[in-house]
Amino acid sequence: MTQSVPSPLLADTLKALPGVRHGFFTREGGVSEGIYASLNCGLGSNDDAQRVLENRRRVARYLEGRDDAVVTLYQEHGTTAREVTAFPDRMALPHADAVVSATPGLVVGVLTADCAPVLLADPEARVVAAAHAGWRGALEGIIESAIREMERLGARRERISAAVGPCISQKAYEVGFEFESQFVSRDPKWQRFFVRANEKSRPHFDLAGFALQRLKDAGLKTVTGLSTCTYESESLFFSYRRKTKLHEPDYGRQISAIVVA
Repeated sequence: MTQSVPSPLLADTLKALPGVRHGFFTREGGVSEGIYASLNCGLGSNDDAQRVLENRRRVARYLEGRDDAVVTLYQEHGTTAREVTAFPDRMALPHADAVVSATPGLVVGVLTADCAPVLLADPEARVVAAAHAGWRGALEGIIESAIREMERLGARRERISAAVGPCISQKAYEVGFEFESQFVSRDPKWQRFFVRANEKSRPHFDLAGFALQRLKDAGLKTVTGLSTCTYESESLFFSYRRKTKLHEPDYGRQISAIVVA
């Protein structure tokens, strides 16, 4: 197995926090091959499971987590946030789209391949969270669910710092008119997250911008976004939409993870 190491992207809002380590990991630094090359962390893919587990161990070691593992959940584009205090059974993962922890050394993360990963931390309460914000979860409130679960463990939203990681860019995210109407019917101000070349062309959605706005609307003062596009940056990121366009049989998932030191 190659001895290359992961080199994640870091958010300024999080890397300066005492007692917190995080990373928005790219597809570099792992042992998977072919369409999964190389840091595929998605156990739901058809990649060799032992390679995926080794990739996840590399992520945990990078973040100096305990037991060389990362806790992820069974993501379903919902709004459930769950606290974890130990590693769940890999064959019976809780269904949720945000994972929250106050357990030192327990690395928690979410998997994405165009959706927006959101990492959050309150260093004073020593509570962290990772949320998987696809368009549906972001619209229905997964970010708010994660914040409420953090508060239940002692965090305060005015102390929480957050970052939205790499996801599909607005330029690459063409959607339908019914998609757009779901947002605008909820709040006409959300029209600003859609652009189109002309009146007849299909809209393009700003997922990262929308996730950032939800964080700000929730009362968080310190938020940032990493603007790299997962669809356009094939060398760095897996992308479900790119896989579909290229008619590839499957796709890998990158991981975004955080831990209380």
